[in-house]
Amino acid sequence: MAGHSHWAGIKHKKGRADKERSKIFSKLSREITVAAKLGDKDPSMNPRLRTAIQSARQANMPKDNISRAINKSEISGNRNYESLRYEGFGPFNSAFIIETLTDNKNRSASSIRTVLQKNGGRLGENGSTAHMFDNCGVIHIEKKKISEDTVFEIAINSGAKDCHTINNFYEIITKKEDFYKIKTELEKSIDGFTYSAIEWRANNYLNLNKDQSKKMIEVLKTLEDLDDVQNIFTNANLDF
Repeated sequence: MAGHSHWAGIKHKKGRADKERSKIFSKLSREITVAAKLGDKDPSMNPRLRTAIQSARQANMPKDNISRAINKSEISGNRNYESLRYEGFGPFNSAFIIETLTDNKNRSASSIRTVLQKNGGRLGENGSTAHMFDNCGVIHIEKKKISEDTVFEIAINSGAKDCHTINNFYEIITKKEDFYKIKTELEKSIDGFTYSAIEWRANNYLNLNKDQSKKMIEVLKTLEDLDDVQNIFTNANLDF
């Protein structure tokens, strides 16, 4: 499965309980608030905010929640969030990249370190696992929304690294720095994406058996329950 190194994609396959949905909404709201605070509050003028809102809609977040998150950017001036990346190792010598949005980096580091250590892993220095991943943009478009010739032409002409077909959608891979530019070009021809985000994709995968995968899923869930954690990427290829 494309993008299976991203825990969000794995969760989507397994379904979401109400409690998980509430947690997801909270994390999405924080990203919307920070994006609105750092740039224009008009999504058409702020690519990061536009992407955050699209992710919220993909998660079926109500419009009122999205509006409140944008408005909150005006009253959260005394609370400054930082986007920080943590790298480390988990069970079975798996590699992790964990993205956070936090107002307390010491809390974030301590919490992530504790989870990894309790499960036989460790928190590493910056660069300890990043070389095992490619930081790239990923866009998924339903086939019914655009023809194959058109999507490939737009992708190639706008500088995408790759474009291919997976089941019922097209997957476009971009360089990280070209993600918003290519996304904007595609938006001129379609009205929405199945999925779009900047990811860390493993260059090589560590295949786990069913028992190992169960253990890994518990670790991923525990990490995701941390309030500061926004995204988790791993080179573990889980067996459901």
